[in-house]
This record gives sequence, structure tokens and C-alpha cells, in this order.
Amino acid sequence: MALAIAIDPVPLDVDANGVVRVGKTRVTLDTVVAAFLEEVTAEEIAEQYPSLQISDIYSVIGYYLRHKNEIDAYLWEHQQQAAEIREQVEQRFNPVGIRDSLLARREQHG
Repeated sequence: MALAIAIDPVPLDVDANGVVRVGKTRVTLDTVVAAFLEEVTAEEIAEQYPSLQISDIYSVIGYYLRHKNEIDAYLWEHQQQAAEIREQVEQRFNPVGIRDSLLARREQHG
């Protein structure tokens, strides 16, 4: 009997904000790739993110390995955007002294 080979689509979706998510979950491509690069196994990723199917994790890892340059560029761009947002937030809300301020408030009310 001959094996019929079917091509399954990669379980990646782009949300309204341009973030790539795995399947219909909230788990991002960034999350799966970062775990893979930290040598976390697909099974361990599935344990950490039970909404993911193990087959989807393997598909995403395979897609990453076949499209490493494009995905690395996407990840780098998102890291830059996150850094810019973090900087803007820190400029608006200076984090220096926040811990001391919160501890002082807790002591007053506690």
C-alpha cells in the first residue's frame, strides 16, 4: 500500500496586532522559539503550555528551522518594539523609587 503524503498547514496565525500565535492559542511564536533555543524539548513546552498540541509544537519548530532567517528578523523586530515601548513607559513613569514608595505605603496602611 502506498502512503499518501499530505501537506499540513503550519499552525501559525497572525493576530490583529501583527503578533504570530501558535494555532488558535494565545501562545506566541516568540515563546515557542525562545524555549526551543533554550533547549527545552517539545514535550516540556507542551507541559508548560497545555493549550498547545505537541504536533503543533513540532510543526512550529520545523517551520522555524526551515525559515530561520525570516523568523529571526521577525523576532528581532518585535524585541526592538518591546524595548521602545519599555523605554517610553519608563520615561512616563520613572521606576526609580517605586519600590520604596510602595513599601512606605504598605507600612502606613498595614
